[in-house]
Amino acid sequence: MIKFTSTEYNNPDKHFVAVKAEFDVEGNIMPISLTYNDVEYEVDRITDIRPAASLKSGGAGIRYTCYVAGKKTYLFLEDTRWFFEICE
Repeated sequence: MIKFTSTEYNNPDKHFVAVKAEFDVEGNIMPISLTYNDVEYEVDRITDIRPAASLKSGGAGIRYTCYVAGKKTYLFLEDTRWFFEICE
């Protein structure tokens, strides 16, 4: 039996969230909303999508630069998990 162990560390800037997203016929993923602390927030707009590393939180994946509740936010899709960090 294979046992996987987590190598993640507890980073206060890395917030894992549930995301509702739309998929188009070409396979593009567009996040619609995210749920954090049992509150659902709508993604107001997306201004950029690119592969990128998260220098603040650690990790890498597809970075969505978006506005959530009026604040610029980086939303990352890292493998199969979503996390966000607030831009400052």
